[in-house]
Parts: sequence; C-alpha cells; structure tokens
Amino acid sequence: MRKIHVIGIGAGDPEQLTLQAVRALRGTDVFFILDKGEVKSDLTQLRRDMLDAHIPEGTYRVVEARDPERDRSAGGSAYSPAVGDWRSARAGIYERLIAEELGEDQTGAFLVWGDPALYDSTLGILQEVLDKGAVDFEYDVVPGISSVSALVARHRTGLNRVARPVQITTGRRLAEGFPEDVDDVVVMLDAHQTFRQYADQDIEIYWGAYIGTPDEILASGPIAEAAPRIERLRAEARERKGWIMDTYLLRRRDARERKEQ
Repeated sequence: MRKIHVIGIGAGDPEQLTLQAVRALRGTDVFFILDKGEVKSDLTQLRRDMLDAHIPEGTYRVVEARDPERDRSAGGSAYSPAVGDWRSARAGIYERLIAEELGEDQTGAFLVWGDPALYDSTLGILQEVLDKGAVDFEYDVVPGISSVSALVARHRTGLNRVARPVQITTGRRLAEGFPEDVDDVVVMLDAHQTFRQYADQDIEIYWGAYIGTPDEILASGPIAEAAPRIERLRAEARERKGWIMDTYLLRRRDARERKEQ
C-alpha cells in the first residue's frame, strides 16, 4: 500500500527540522509540493533547500502542482463555504498526485510549515481523499516546531503564565472581541492587524513575521507604542516580498504586574 508522511518542517529555519523529520525525509521516494506562484517562490525554494541538505541527490523525486486560488474576498457567512471549496479543490489535486505519481509500494510526503496539527489543512484534506475511496494509502504525521513556539522563543518569553490558560485563535475571531477569562492570546492568520483595536488597553504585544527565515522581523511592547512600528514594518515587508506571514502574542497585564512596575 502507498504510504504518506505529513512532515512538520518548522517555522522556516532549516535547523528546526527534528531528527524524526529528517528520518522521514530520508525514507521518502516522492515529495509533493504545491506551488503558490512566483510571488511566494521562496517558500518552495526553502523546501528544496531542506531536501538538498538532508537527502542524497538522486534518491527522490519532487512533484509540483499549482495551488488552487482561494476566494479571499469572502466574509461573514460566506467565509466557511469558500474555505470548504478551496479545500475540496486541493483534495482533487492531492488525489491525482498520489494516484499518478506514487507507486503502490512507494512513500510520498507533504512538507508542512510549522506543525501539521495547528491551523493547517493537510490532514483534513488527506482524510477527505481517503473518504472518497478513489485511491488508497496510509499516512502518519511528524510534528514540527510551530510558528507559535518559534515566536515566543525568539522573544525569550513563555507562552503562558503560572496557572493561567493561553488561547490560540485567528484575527477574524479576535475582531469579535478579546477572549473571556484569558489574558494570553496567540493570534494567527490576521491580515488586518486586528491588534490595533486594543491599543487603548494595557496589553503587551510580541509580534514576528517570516519567523525562522533570513527575513525574520520582530517587534514588541505595549500595543499603543508598538502598533505604529509594526504597521510600518509590516507594510514595508509586504511591499518588498509581495506576501507576509506573521504571528503575535497578546498579553494583558494584571493589577499586580502594573503595581510592581
């Protein structure tokens, strides 16, 4: 039976590959990579650089396919259906790649940024392919260092505080209000810099873009002070590269911390 590795490759630094990930890379015959176009070609090149660094040349193949476009203008009640349509389009591509490019006794792999279990669609899409029943395979998952872990490491801070919860959410959900009963919130997939709406509150922000890559940018401080700087850095980076991936931690200070300061 065909086998698939879903390999978490970290937030961008090639040295974030785990020993388990390297072992899975070396046991793979065919790597499937979805090309996101010329603007994001450096993401594809980073994957290829990781393969060149850890696998002998000539022992594997790379098969690329164009990633389907997602309707990013869809909002409100149309958002979830738009994401569902995009995932189904991806499932069709995955099904074709596995059926046509992977032999019955071979192993393929998808290289996933960060950790495959955190805000990534690969596992759900592979299960959708299996449920359709047109192609059969088994798969396993190799965890990776997420952008969340890399972010707090680069800022030399913890993800949570003693005996307190932490919540990971999206910019879309943060726009609906700061989560109740949580003072430490990690925000991903925020294209609209939603943190700005909390500039009047006593909240620290730890922000990072392109974490783990040579283009990494970091900024931190009270939102009121840091927000203008982050907006400028973000705009300059997006203009320079044509795309941006960023993550941030919001940390609400309590009365005791304010008093101690």
